[in-house]
Amino acid sequence: MTSSHSFGYLSLVLHCHLPYVRHPEHEYFLEENWFYEALFETYLPLLTVFEKLESQKIPFQVTLSISPTLLSMCLDPLLQKRALRYVDGLLALTEKEWKRVKSEPAFQPVVKMYLDKLRYYRKEFVDSYHHNIAEGFKRFQDSGHLELITCAATHGYLPLLDMGEGAVRAQVATGLQLHEDFFDKKPEGFWLPECGYQPGHDSLLKEFGIKYFFLETHGLLQASPRPKCGTFAPIVCPSGVAAFGRDLESSKQVWSSKEGYPGDPNYREFYRDVGYDLEESYLHPYLQPEGIRRFTGLKYYRVTGPTDQKEPYEPNKALQKSEEHAMDFLSRRKKQVAEVAPHMDRPPQVVCMYDAELFGHWWYEGPDFIYSLFAKNHEAGDSLAFISPSAYLRKYPENQPAQPVFSSWGFGGYSEFWLNETNDWIYPHLNKACEEMVELVSGREQRDGSVERALNQAARELLLAQASDWAFMMKAGNYRNYAEKRIKIHLVRFHQLARQIRHQDIDLKLLADLEEKDNLFPLIDYRVYQTS
Repeated sequence: MTSSHSFGYLSLVLHCHLPYVRHPEHEYFLEENWFYEALFETYLPLLTVFEKLESQKIPFQVTLSISPTLLSMCLDPLLQKRALRYVDGLLALTEKEWKRVKSEPAFQPVVKMYLDKLRYYRKEFVDSYHHNIAEGFKRFQDSGHLELITCAATHGYLPLLDMGEGAVRAQVATGLQLHEDFFDKKPEGFWLPECGYQPGHDSLLKEFGIKYFFLETHGLLQASPRPKCGTFAPIVCPSGVAAFGRDLESSKQVWSSKEGYPGDPNYREFYRDVGYDLEESYLHPYLQPEGIRRFTGLKYYRVTGPTDQKEPYEPNKALQKSEEHAMDFLSRRKKQVAEVAPHMDRPPQVVCMYDAELFGHWWYEGPDFIYSLFAKNHEAGDSLAFISPSAYLRKYPENQPAQPVFSSWGFGGYSEFWLNETNDWIYPHLNKACEEMVELVSGREQRDGSVERALNQAARELLLAQASDWAFMMKAGNYRNYAEKRIKIHLVRFHQLARQIRHQDIDLKLLADLEEKDNLFPLIDYRVYQTS
């Protein structure tokens, strides 16, 4: 095969996801900070990049997967209020730091940078997005710059929920319902949580109108028959749904903290934070009420090297390095495309898939890198065309039929991170609860309003127990106790409701309490668990 084209396509795909963490029963809750940190370190910086590109009339196209749990938190008035409290506290600390570093010139540029950015992000959060950043994503969807897709309701790891009849369907249906309700558009794509693919799940996606999903590299390369174009073109499953494979080379350049860009000596060092560097008495007003030390987001050092000796962070040098890395990234993609193009009947497509939180939170300069990707490519005459997966399928509707294999991303590539000696105990409980949910929903008895409310809340509790994040935390070791507690709490709540539903004796006070604590998916319909 030969190609008359000298260019290729890039699909930049960012997966925006956080576990559902909301604790109205506590005024302050440490794990809620995950959401606030992501707001002001990743999502608002990304929206700022999109605003800048749009204002400069630089073409850009990004595919964002917005998980339903993240969307639910964005829409929640309590978390919106607490997010504002969080940034106000951080601004107060930064202003205090600005006074302190007057005698330390090496740190003045970085503190000034934080002050300027935080003030801008706060203003955007309040004035432009009305405390709800999902409004920003919707605006760029409506302008055609973002393709927004969805994910399973609570990011349940679908291959390991497959034993529970109705579990996968409920995860898919509930996630799609929330997405369409807010974004006013049916998503064409679907992000399989942890890229966990089980043959046959694509047929379910087809039922719901999904046109494509993403696979880890080996999930596509080992398809039958073997894909002739590797990961440089999608394949079509027997169901008719297309599958795009992750490009390994571009992933490694960005993911790897040692071999990839984030490990550059000029970039900000993540683990040196004033929350641990400064005296507790000085920080106390800005820590958790219990005085627990935590990351504040104020980090004044650069990577420097592999030792604990770190040099002050220099924002301008880091910005310059992000531009250089963006040009290097584009150069390497052009080289990839040039090598592959002569063997294809169309321009190659490179699918670059990342967790969105890598950009800004973990790799502070990541949003600058994304801006430079589009700006430098535009300067070069757009020799690489950024394209969404749905646009690619409209342009090239004929693709090789093949059956992908069971696979995931993460350690081992075949579910090992979500099924091992640290977390295997959870699945019998989850599958048993799902069986019980199906039985409750299949009952033919008359149901009053309180029973239907209880069924809907039982569905929420079951979905929350199924989140893949809990199994991940158990294996990673971070927040293991919190993850175990969350699974157990949601299963206990589910079984409390199930007993009351069976006896048609609903404790309305308990039900109202659970509806307040776990209030996501307001339009949920327990009938998604009906199997016939």
